[in-house]
Amino acid sequence: MARSERNPLPLVRVVGPSMSPTLRTGDVVLVHYGRPPRPRDLVLVRWVARPEQLSVKRAVRRDGDGWHVEGDNPYASTDSRTLGAAEVVGVIRVRLWPRPRLLRRSAPPG
Repeated sequence: MARSERNPLPLVRVVGPSMSPTLRTGDVVLVHYGRPPRPRDLVLVRWVARPEQLSVKRAVRRDGDGWHVEGDNPYASTDSRTLGAAEVVGVIRVRLWPRPRLLRRSAPPG
């Protein structure tokens, strides 16, 4: 998930089932770095406890200096319920591959 310093909108490949059914392993999304998140946005985050790891999650609410984020699949997600608040690195708006579509700010299915 390397970011090009010249490109504020890099591509990220999703790995793991935590955002299913919204996103699945292999999906490619466009990340807007530096964009402020809003509740229900899909976001790219970094954890204080795991600074080398980037994760795709759904922003739920502000939590101190960070955000409480959760995966759409609660049975396969390690998120703020376990790791605490996350630092939002960027906001995800579009899935480019395999089925391009705008990702709306919606509540996770449930």
